[in-house]
Amino acid sequence: MSRGWWCRFGFLVAAALLSGVMVAPTLLGLGEDSRFPVKSRINLGLDLQGGLYMVLGIDFERVYRDEVRTYAQQVVTLLADEEIPARLGGPSGADPLDPRHSVVLEDPSDAEAAKDEVRRYFGSLVRLTGDAGGELAYGLASATKTGIEQESVAKSIEVIRNRTDEFGVTEPEIVSQGKDRIVVQLPGVRDIERAKNLIGQTAKLEFRLVNDEASDVQALLDKARDAGVVRERDGRLSDHIDRLNDFLREDLPEGYQLAFQRVEGGGDDDLVPFVVESVPHVTGDMLQDARVQIDPLNNRPYVSLEFNAQGSESFAEVTTANVGNFFAIILDGNVYSAPRINEPITGGRAQIDLGAGNYNRMMEEARDLARVLRAGALPVQLDFLEQRTVGPSLGRDSIDKALFAGQVGAVLVFVFIVFYYGLSGAIAMACLVLNVLFVLACLVSFEATLTLPGIAGIALTIGMAVDACIIIYERIREEVRRGVGCYRASENGFNQAFWTIIDANTTTALAGVCLLNFGTGPIRGFAVTLLIGIVATVYTSYFVGRLLFEFYMDRVKGQWLSI
Repeated sequence: MSRGWWCRFGFLVAAALLSGVMVAPTLLGLGEDSRFPVKSRINLGLDLQGGLYMVLGIDFERVYRDEVRTYAQQVVTLLADEEIPARLGGPSGADPLDPRHSVVLEDPSDAEAAKDEVRRYFGSLVRLTGDAGGELAYGLASATKTGIEQESVAKSIEVIRNRTDEFGVTEPEIVSQGKDRIVVQLPGVRDIERAKNLIGQTAKLEFRLVNDEASDVQALLDKARDAGVVRERDGRLSDHIDRLNDFLREDLPEGYQLAFQRVEGGGDDDLVPFVVESVPHVTGDMLQDARVQIDPLNNRPYVSLEFNAQGSESFAEVTTANVGNFFAIILDGNVYSAPRINEPITGGRAQIDLGAGNYNRMMEEARDLARVLRAGALPVQLDFLEQRTVGPSLGRDSIDKALFAGQVGAVLVFVFIVFYYGLSGAIAMACLVLNVLFVLACLVSFEATLTLPGIAGIALTIGMAVDACIIIYERIREEVRRGVGCYRASENGFNQAFWTIIDANTTTALAGVCLLNFGTGPIRGFAVTLLIGIVATVYTSYFVGRLLFEFYMDRVKGQWLSI
């Protein structure tokens, strides 16, 4: 054998051994605690190992309401900078998908100047919807609403993906459905409630100063109840914080609003109301890291926060100017704690205390909270519209049936191809075995997920590999019928079949690329295994087959060919 043949043979042996080592944990059922050098296994999709399937909906009514209020507050700030006194008015508009918010001018004669300033700074982001006696009403422009919708879905998908990565879910499937829905598939997830809390928690972190000199807050809450703002059947007061703040806007100090600290599972009697600033001084956007730490004094876990340069500077400024005041730590509208500022905090660090309780439960809660804070806050609130759990037994049945079908198919193909092509058929079967081995090894190395459509892609790959071998063998037979010698016939057969195999697999690969780029979910799983299989088919059918044929011809000295 030539030196070139030995080089190709050495490469084949190395590739086969490496692939065998990578696939061994999957084929032998080895776990993470085994002593085998390779721990990675083929990732199974939701349809094979079970897990959680959810459809999340975005409440754009609330998003629009919050956005238009934010713009109205910015308008008030802008007019103050331009020395046009104004204050934030109230919400208006009957259409929940087109909310408006008013800005009340102290001097109605400033209306035209105020409108000019708003047009100059905000352009087409907002539109003027009302002008009555110095009270300007603003709504969101159509382009602004479209941008909010697109950004909300894209950012939500990004945050959910970051959170699932932190949670340790392998190859989650997170895609948009329409303009206001997100489909999430989490293979292998067993703790359903924990996964839902991790994904659905908005994790909007804010630090706001507390006004502890405000009038009797309890009297204001009683006033809201008496006015029917929140009825008993509506739930707790804290669940309707926006409605409360709008109703009590005239009774609260300007620039302040209500927030509650509550005990999980408690009622209204367990709520602790706080009057906090409407605009936070420090937000979760300024967060750099969040880690779980243990308080050595009481042996309780807490979440340690570290802010970036901007957050550290803002933290230092507000704590320096407000020594002696209370600073509320608010997560998703719920006050976690409101410690007193005893001295300026210049290190850019803070902490969230989780209170007392079971140590293991608190530790798990602290870890999940740190994960969602590191992954970032969701830009919108997500509602769980649909939830389905897929049991692992369904996946196990699918795998067993697929393996049984594959074994039966392999035996039938082996019997036929050996009967029809003799010893050359055995060479073809060796190429098929190597083909499947290389495909499985690539799935492990790429950390791709194997799904039922992926198994179909492997089956199609085997069929294409058999077809490539048949093309080669039929060309060799044609050469033999022409009276060409066995060695020359095998060489000509491989040469003539090469471009035919390349053309056939290239067109299929182009279709696979389109499926991978434009498809979602199961279609992408099929496309991944198909594309990997095409590369493996070309290598094994042509290059490995030719390598084995050269060895075969060398053994028989080119005098005899079983085909």
